[in-house]
Amino acid sequence: MAIEFREVSAGPLISLSENVPDGAIVGICGEDPAAVSTLLRLATGDAFPTAGQVLSSEPRRYLGPAGALQLSPAGTLAIDHTLAPFGPVVRARASEGLERLRRSGASILLASQEPALLLELSDEVWWIEQGRLAAKGDPREVLDAYRQYAAAAIRQWGATVQPAAMSPSMRRGDGRAEIVQLETLDAQNRPASAWQSGEAVSVRVTVRFAQDVADPVVGIMIRTRVGFEVFGTNTELEKLPLGPVVAGDARRVRFDFKCDLCPQEYSITAASHDPDGVWHDWLEDAVAFTVTDGRYTAGVANLRAAVSLE
Repeated sequence: MAIEFREVSAGPLISLSENVPDGAIVGICGEDPAAVSTLLRLATGDAFPTAGQVLSSEPRRYLGPAGALQLSPAGTLAIDHTLAPFGPVVRARASEGLERLRRSGASILLASQEPALLLELSDEVWWIEQGRLAAKGDPREVLDAYRQYAAAAIRQWGATVQPAAMSPSMRRGDGRAEIVQLETLDAQNRPASAWQSGEAVSVRVTVRFAQDVADPVVGIMIRTRVGFEVFGTNTELEKLPLGPVVAGDARRVRFDFKCDLCPQEYSITAASHDPDGVWHDWLEDAVAFTVTDGRYTAGVANLRAAVSLE
C-alpha cells in the first residue's frame, strides 16, 4: 500500500491530500522544517494528525537528522535530512540501498536541502511552504521553482538588511587618506547585502584625505570567498581624474556595472593610492555580499549563453 494523506493537518502542516506510490522516492524540499518533519513523522506513525487520515505500509521507519542510516527492508521509509553529514562513500551506499528498497515496493520520503541529491534520487519532488504543498511533480521543474522563490526571498531580504560595517581582513597604507565608507547598492540605489544576478548594481567608495595628494586613484577588487579575483578596476583605468586634493577633501567614487556573476558569496577590497601604487589606505576583503539567482549556474561569470542545435 502506498502512503496516503487524506486532508491531513497536524501542527504546522495544513490540509495535505497526496499519495506516494509503491516503489517510489518522493523528495521533500522547503523553508519550513517543522512542517517537513511533521509530514515525514506522520507517514511513519511517529506523529498523529489532528485532522484527516494517514495510511501507510508496515513496517514503517523514520530516520531523523542525527539518526543511524538504517536501510533494512521497510514498507514506508521517511528520511529527514539524515544524509546531510555523510560524504560520497556513505551516500553511494545509501543510494544503492534506497534503490533496493524501491524495487521491493517501499514508499520513501526523502527530505533534503540539497537539490543535487533530490535530483539524483527522487522520482517526484514536493515543495512544502508555510505548511502547505506549494508544488509537486518533476524534480527539475519543482526544484527550479523553489530555487526562484528562494532567490527572490534572499534578494528581498538583502534589500532590507543594512550591509555589515567594514571589517577588512587586513588594512595598510601611509595614512594620507582614509576610506571611510564602502557600500554595495542595488538597482534602486539602496544599500543591499544581496544582489540578483543580472541586475544593475553599484559599489560606492568614500575617501577622506588627511594630506595633499596630487593625483589619487581609487579602486576596487571583487573576489570569491576563496580569494579568486573576479573583477577589478580603478579611477585611473576608467580615466576619471580625482585630484589634486588638499587635506580635508573627500571624494565619493561610484562604480556602476551589471552583476553578471554566478550565485555565491563574494568580497570587495577597496584602496586609495598613488598612480605608482603607493597605498594611502588599503582595505582587504572589507565588505561581503551575496549574489543570488533563480537558476543554477556553475563557476563565477554568468555569461547567459544562448544554446541552439545546429
